[in-house]
Amino acid sequence: MAVISTETLPVVSEADIVTVRRCVRESAQKLGFSLVDQTKVVTAASELARNTLIHGRGGQMELAALNGPRAGIRLVFEDKGPGIPNIDLALRDGFTTGSGLGLGLGGSKRLVNEFEVKSQVGEGTRVTVTRWK
Repeated sequence: MAVISTETLPVVSEADIVTVRRCVRESAQKLGFSLVDQTKVVTAASELARNTLIHGRGGQMELAALNGPRAGIRLVFEDKGPGIPNIDLALRDGFTTGSGLGLGLGGSKRLVNEFEVKSQVGEGTRVTVTRWK
C-alpha cells in the first residue's frame, strides 16, 4: 500500500472540526469514493475529531490518502488528554463521559473498515481508522 499524500491538521477548536470534515471529504472525492462512502468516512472523522477536542482536550488528525490494489483513506486522531481507562466500555453504545449520546467511538467503528484505539490513562489516546474504496 502506497501513501500518496498526507496532511496533518490541528483539532483544537470547533472550527477545526469543520476543516477536518472538509479535508476528508475532498480527499475522498479525489480518490473516487462514492457519495455513500464519502459520507461514512466524513461522519467518522467528525465524531473522532469531536472526541479529540472534547474528551482529549485537543490534538491533531493525520490524513493519509492510500493507493495500491484499492484506494483508501487512513485517519489518525491523537491527543495528550486523560486517556480512556476502559476501551471496551467506551466502544459500547450509550456509554459517555460527557453530555453526548455515547455513539462516537462505536458509531465511528461501524463506519470504517479498519479501527484501532490505543490509549494510556494520563497520557492520551490515538485512534486510527481506515476506509477503503
